Amino acid sequence: MGRTLRKWANGLLLFLGLLLMALYTVVPFVWTLSTALKGPEENVFAFPPDFIPDHPTLDNFREVWRRVPYFGRYFINSLVIAGASIILNVLCSSMAGYALARLRFPGRNLAFLVVLWTLMIPFQITMIPLFLIVLRLGLLNTYAGVILPTAVTGFGIFLFRQAFLRIPHSLSEAARIDGCSEWAIYWRITLPLVKPTIATLVIFTFVSTWGELLWPLIVLRDPSMYTISVGLSYLQSRFTMNLRWIAAGSVIAIVPVLVVFLAFQDFFIKGAVAGALKE
Repeated sequence: MGRTLRKWANGLLLFLGLLLMALYTVVPFVWTLSTALKGPEENVFAFPPDFIPDHPTLDNFREVWRRVPYFGRYFINSLVIAGASIILNVLCSSMAGYALARLRFPGRNLAFLVVLWTLMIPFQITMIPLFLIVLRLGLLNTYAGVILPTAVTGFGIFLFRQAFLRIPHSLSEAARIDGCSEWAIYWRITLPLVKPTIATLVIFTFVSTWGELLWPLIVLRDPSMYTISVGLSYLQSRFTMNLRWIAAGSVIAIVPVLVVFLAFQDFFIKGAVAGALKE
């Protein structure tokens, strides 16, 4: 009886702890949405916070689109950059992960260690060398200048290597006996078996590129080429005293992230676990 009671109490404490963490995560988003829906007569700094507007309105969203130049273009720019980054990161990282997991060549373990080391280097350290490379290649103020530094990541290579290690080598051997080339084995046999890992990397890449501020702010000079994050920083500098418009712009920017996560959520946990474990 006492053991059952302790187990029930531990489960209750765990549930309450998870509930508090969920509330801590969700409350800022709820407050932002509430602020975006409030009219000019309502106090956004009320304490305790008033999460339900007295007179909800969509005027703030309309004003953001009307008053901020190129706001619709910011969305298109971010979608182009995020989409290209996802495609390149999945292809390049999967090919590198396949080579490190399935091929035998001198220095393979050392190459994997170098990949792991890149995960420990902050972006701020490589920012200046990357900028000089982009400048000398003539890619300043271009989509390519923003996309290429994220074309392949150490995190993506690590995820795919761990996923490919879980696939039995007997599949590859059987394919070689049937006359498949190494590329065909990678593209037609092993890559379709790691769809959860692909979905996981798609989510991480989209979230990171969609919310990236520093690198696009450095590379892009033309306001019409700004991403949504750079555009929101412009919004904050222009409408410092109007938190309702800032909140409305933030809500608009969050929607694509939620859509992508909901579209791939079935694979997310499975892919994250598969990428971290090795049988």
